[in-house]
Amino acid sequence: MSSSDGPGPELSRNLVYLLKHAHLRMAELTGDAVAPHGIDGRELGVLLSLTGREPASQQQAAQRLGIDRTTMVAMLDALEGKGLVSRHPHAEDRRRNVVELTDAGRETLHLATEANNAAERDFLAPLTPEAAEHLRTALQKLVLPPDD
Repeated sequence: MSSSDGPGPELSRNLVYLLKHAHLRMAELTGDAVAPHGIDGRELGVLLSLTGREPASQQQAAQRLGIDRTTMVAMLDALEGKGLVSRHPHAEDRRRNVVELTDAGRETLHLATEANNAAERDFLAPLTPEAAEHLRTALQKLVLPPDD
Protein backbone atom coordinates (compact mmCIF):
# COMPACT_ATOMS: atom_id res chain seq x y z
CA MET A 1 0.00 0.00 0.00
CA SER A 2 1.48 3.34 -0.98
CA SER A 3 1.35 6.39 1.28
CA SER A 4 -1.33 7.87 -1.01
CA ASP A 5 -3.62 4.92 -0.13
CA GLY A 6 -3.64 5.78 3.59
CA PRO A 7 -6.01 8.21 5.27
CA GLY A 8 -3.66 11.18 5.05
CA PRO A 9 -2.48 13.42 7.91
CA GLU A 10 -5.77 15.24 8.50
CA LEU A 11 -7.99 12.17 8.53
CA SER A 12 -5.48 10.13 10.55
CA ARG A 13 -5.93 12.63 13.41
CA ASN A 14 -9.73 12.74 13.14
CA LEU A 15 -11.20 11.15 16.26
CA VAL A 16 -14.36 9.87 14.53
CA TYR A 17 -12.24 8.15 11.87
CA LEU A 18 -9.92 6.62 14.47
CA LEU A 19 -12.70 5.41 16.77
CA LYS A 20 -14.67 3.95 13.85
CA HIS A 21 -11.72 2.02 12.48
CA ALA A 22 -10.60 0.88 15.95
CA HIS A 23 -14.15 -0.39 16.52
CA LEU A 24 -14.24 -2.19 13.18
CA ARG A 25 -10.90 -3.88 13.86
CA MET A 26 -11.88 -4.87 17.40
CA ALA A 27 -15.27 -6.17 16.21
CA GLU A 28 -13.54 -8.31 13.59
CA LEU A 29 -11.08 -9.76 16.10
CA THR A 30 -13.81 -10.40 18.66
CA GLY A 31 -16.15 -11.95 16.11
CA ASP A 32 -13.45 -14.33 14.93
CA ALA A 33 -12.52 -15.18 18.53
CA VAL A 34 -16.01 -16.01 19.81
CA ALA A 35 -17.38 -17.68 16.65
CA PRO A 36 -16.04 -21.14 17.63
CA HIS A 37 -18.28 -20.90 20.71
CA GLY A 38 -21.42 -20.51 18.61
CA ILE A 39 -22.05 -16.82 19.26
CA ASP A 40 -21.11 -13.48 17.76
CA GLY A 41 -19.79 -10.33 19.39
CA ARG A 42 -23.24 -8.82 19.91
CA GLU A 43 -24.49 -11.99 21.56
CA LEU A 44 -21.45 -11.94 23.84
CA GLY A 45 -22.46 -8.42 24.84
CA VAL A 46 -25.95 -9.65 25.76
CA LEU A 47 -24.55 -12.54 27.82
CA LEU A 48 -22.17 -10.16 29.60
CA SER A 49 -25.03 -7.77 30.36
CA LEU A 50 -26.90 -10.59 32.10
CA THR A 51 -24.09 -11.80 34.33
CA GLY A 52 -22.97 -10.64 37.75
CA ARG A 53 -26.32 -9.18 38.78
CA GLU A 54 -29.73 -10.37 39.86
CA PRO A 55 -31.79 -11.70 36.96
CA ALA A 56 -32.56 -8.86 34.57
CA SER A 57 -35.69 -8.07 32.67
CA GLN A 58 -35.50 -7.89 28.87
CA GLN A 59 -35.94 -4.13 29.15
CA GLN A 60 -33.08 -3.75 31.69
CA ALA A 61 -30.76 -5.78 29.47
CA ALA A 62 -31.66 -3.61 26.46
CA GLN A 63 -31.02 -0.44 28.46
CA ARG A 64 -27.62 -1.71 29.66
CA LEU A 65 -26.56 -2.27 26.05
CA GLY A 66 -28.23 0.82 24.62
CA ILE A 67 -30.34 -1.10 22.11
CA ASP A 68 -34.06 -1.01 21.41
CA ARG A 69 -36.46 -3.58 22.87
CA THR A 70 -37.32 -5.12 19.50
CA THR A 71 -33.66 -5.84 18.76
CA MET A 72 -33.18 -7.23 22.27
CA VAL A 73 -36.15 -9.57 21.90
CA ALA A 74 -34.74 -10.90 18.62
CA MET A 75 -31.31 -11.41 20.18
CA LEU A 76 -32.79 -13.15 23.21
CA ASP A 77 -34.89 -15.35 20.92
CA ALA A 78 -31.67 -16.43 19.17
CA LEU A 79 -29.83 -17.04 22.45
CA GLU A 80 -32.80 -18.93 23.87
CA GLY A 81 -32.87 -21.05 20.70
CA LYS A 82 -29.21 -21.91 21.34
CA GLY A 83 -30.06 -22.90 24.91
CA LEU A 84 -27.93 -20.11 26.42
CA VAL A 85 -30.65 -18.08 28.16
CA SER A 86 -34.06 -18.74 29.62
CA ARG A 87 -36.95 -16.35 30.12
CA HIS A 88 -39.74 -16.58 32.63
CA PRO A 89 -42.26 -14.19 34.17
CA HIS A 90 -41.02 -12.08 37.09
CA ALA A 91 -42.29 -13.47 40.42
CA GLU A 92 -43.81 -10.14 41.53
CA ASP A 93 -44.64 -8.52 38.19
CA ARG A 94 -45.95 -11.06 35.69
CA ARG A 95 -45.87 -8.45 32.90
CA ARG A 96 -42.05 -8.52 32.99
CA ASN A 97 -39.92 -11.31 31.61
CA VAL A 98 -36.80 -12.16 33.60
CA VAL A 99 -33.81 -13.36 31.60
CA GLU A 100 -31.17 -15.65 33.05
CA LEU A 101 -28.18 -17.55 31.73
CA THR A 102 -28.57 -21.30 31.56
CA ASP A 103 -25.74 -23.60 32.60
CA ALA A 104 -24.76 -23.84 28.92
CA GLY A 105 -24.95 -20.05 28.72
CA ARG A 106 -22.59 -19.64 31.68
CA GLU A 107 -20.12 -22.10 30.14
CA THR A 108 -20.32 -20.40 26.74
CA LEU A 109 -19.88 -17.02 28.40
CA HIS A 110 -16.79 -18.26 30.25
CA LEU A 111 -15.15 -19.68 27.12
CA ALA A 112 -16.15 -16.77 24.88
CA THR A 113 -14.93 -14.23 27.45
CA GLU A 114 -11.53 -15.91 27.53
CA ALA A 115 -11.42 -15.80 23.72
CA ASN A 116 -12.56 -12.18 23.72
CA ASN A 117 -9.90 -11.23 26.26
CA ALA A 118 -7.24 -12.81 24.04
CA ALA A 119 -8.58 -10.80 21.07
CA GLU A 120 -8.40 -7.62 23.16
CA ARG A 121 -4.78 -8.42 24.08
CA ASP A 122 -3.96 -8.91 20.39
CA PHE A 123 -5.68 -5.63 19.50
CA LEU A 124 -3.79 -3.74 22.21
CA ALA A 125 -0.45 -5.48 21.59
CA PRO A 126 1.09 -2.47 19.77
CA LEU A 127 0.67 -0.46 23.00
CA THR A 128 2.59 -0.80 26.24
CA PRO A 129 0.54 -2.33 29.06
CA GLU A 130 0.38 1.11 30.68
CA ALA A 131 -0.84 2.78 27.48
CA ALA A 132 -3.44 0.03 26.98
CA GLU A 133 -4.78 0.55 30.51
CA HIS A 134 -4.75 4.32 30.00
CA LEU A 135 -6.81 3.88 26.80
CA ARG A 136 -9.34 1.68 28.60
CA THR A 137 -9.61 4.14 31.52
CA ALA A 138 -9.97 7.14 29.18
CA LEU A 139 -12.72 5.41 27.20
CA GLN A 140 -14.53 4.49 30.42
CA LYS A 141 -14.48 8.15 31.45
CA LEU A 142 -15.90 9.17 28.08
CA VAL A 143 -18.56 6.47 27.83
CA LEU A 144 -19.70 5.47 31.33
CA PRO A 145 -21.71 7.66 33.66
CA PRO A 146 -19.72 9.07 36.58
CA ASP A 147 -19.93 7.19 39.87
CA ASP A 148 -22.07 8.94 42.41
